[in-house]
Amino acid sequence: MGGLLLAGLFILAFTLGFNLYYVGRIYPGVSVASIDLSGLRPEAASVLLTNQLIYPNEGLIGFQDGEKKWIAKPAEIGLLFNARETVQQAFTWGRRGGPAARITEQFRAWYQHVDLPPLFILDERIAYTYLQGVASQVDTPTIEASLTIQDLNVVVQPAQTGRSLDIPATLDLLLPQLSALQAVQVPLVIHESPPAIMDVEAEAAIARQILSTPLVLTVPEAKAGDPGPWKFEQAQLANMLVIERVNLGQEPDNTGGNNAAAQAAPYYRVELDINHMRPLLEGEVPELARQPANPHFIFNDTTRQLELIQPGVTGRSLSVDKSLLVINEKIRQGEHTISLVFDYILPGIKDNVTAAELGITELASARTTYFYGSDAGRIQNITTAASHFHGLLVAPGGTFSMAPVIGIVSPETGYTDAWIIYGDRTIKGVGGGVCQVSTTLFRTAFFGGYPIVERRPHAYRVSYYEYSAGGHIDPQWAGLDATVFAPLVDFKFTNDTPYWLLMETYVNPGARTLTWKFYSTPDGRSVEWETTGLTNTVAPPKPLYQENPDLETDKIKQVDWEAEGADVTITRTVYKNGQVYFTDQFFTHYLPWRAIYEYGPGTELPVDESNGG
Repeated sequence: MGGLLLAGLFILAFTLGFNLYYVGRIYPGVSVASIDLSGLRPEAASVLLTNQLIYPNEGLIGFQDGEKKWIAKPAEIGLLFNARETVQQAFTWGRRGGPAARITEQFRAWYQHVDLPPLFILDERIAYTYLQGVASQVDTPTIEASLTIQDLNVVVQPAQTGRSLDIPATLDLLLPQLSALQAVQVPLVIHESPPAIMDVEAEAAIARQILSTPLVLTVPEAKAGDPGPWKFEQAQLANMLVIERVNLGQEPDNTGGNNAAAQAAPYYRVELDINHMRPLLEGEVPELARQPANPHFIFNDTTRQLELIQPGVTGRSLSVDKSLLVINEKIRQGEHTISLVFDYILPGIKDNVTAAELGITELASARTTYFYGSDAGRIQNITTAASHFHGLLVAPGGTFSMAPVIGIVSPETGYTDAWIIYGDRTIKGVGGGVCQVSTTLFRTAFFGGYPIVERRPHAYRVSYYEYSAGGHIDPQWAGLDATVFAPLVDFKFTNDTPYWLLMETYVNPGARTLTWKFYSTPDGRSVEWETTGLTNTVAPPKPLYQENPDLETDKIKQVDWEAEGADVTITRTVYKNGQVYFTDQFFTHYLPWRAIYEYGPGTELPVDESNGG
């Protein structure tokens, strides 16, 4: 008992003496960053640590972005040594808790040694300022690739990926490494923002090839008389070139819904502004239009088959919208000679159709008129006009119109000067003699029993239309003439049969005849007609004499011929299989017409004609 008491007293005395000695001092075995602080008062420990912990001013911190590096001392980014708190941490070791806890910590420090970490303070304002300086060298804006046209040059602006330094994230990587008090390498946390359009080189190449050579628009399989070609020089193309940024939304999937995976990126598209070309093409629509036309045939009376003399014509009309789309498509593909796009209409009759298929079996009607006394110009016009109708087909139930077939009567279409009726005069004019053709067609339709839809007689009796074979004038033909003056005056008749009707025309200049034939299938019709003859006749006025300075003295030339005025009514009865099919009448009122003479200056005129009346 006594020994234990003595031992306890000894321990108590030692403990009291130990603590009395270390009053105001750091207990033995306590160190900071392996710097022994045993027995030092806080002030001395603070000085010691400050002198030996030189990491803030001597340490190295490296920041790295690829091959770029920035080196800084810890103090430059705001790292400061907290001596007071560090020493306080060391001083309080063994002085915390109750007596037992304190003795335990003191014993542990003495027996095992305790190495405490130094405490640092990071001034984030300084760190941010430093890293903002780094960011000024790292951060780059996002730039989309683009292209522009300058004169004939295509200028490309390259794309740039945007980059921005994430300062808080970079500091989060740095802070855990500072406690090691060693040099550290910290990768910068960079966020990249790629541009929506990265590359425009493909479209730039298209723009360059568009501007490399002129654009030529053509008519496919162009024939004589077709307009074009149309040429656009590079400078014009540069003014027409547009660069459009195409922003695509969600692409529809094949079920009709939206497929989020089909989201497409925007892009640039180079093409021509079609609005520049539209007026040009729209202005050419009438010139480029072609009406479909059936082939022309003749009927072989021996074989009773059709013989093709002129192939059918496919109709066409310029499709402006389709052409503009194709122009942009083709020129982007590198083509510079591009055909316009047409909509085509096939003729109703094929070239290889047979007579049986059309219901053409034999001659249905034929008439011949005579043009004795016609000069070369009139014969040429008759031949030219009649040729337009040779081999034409008239559909079952169709109404045939002469004016569109004759078309424009001019020297360019094969006509020449001949005598024509103009106002109250017979004068030389282009196309004289065309009415010989209309009169012949009128009579062929009249005696074939076909309904006459439109017919206009001449203003006065014309001898050409009353000739019979042999050159004799037969008044019975008065009232059976028809005039055509396209497009105002027309002659029309209807093929009211269920069969096609084929027309053939034959001009015999030597015999001075024009023969018109209808081939079809007769349907049992026949024609009877009667005429009132010339009634209400009126004598022509006295001749008119007019001076012509181009004529020689004593030269008198007749330029117009007299004709009686009269009325004629012709009645036609058409029978079908012995029964009256229809009856119609044709009334004609002819004006009296006086002869007109021209004479040279100084010519002595006939008695009582000097005043021209």
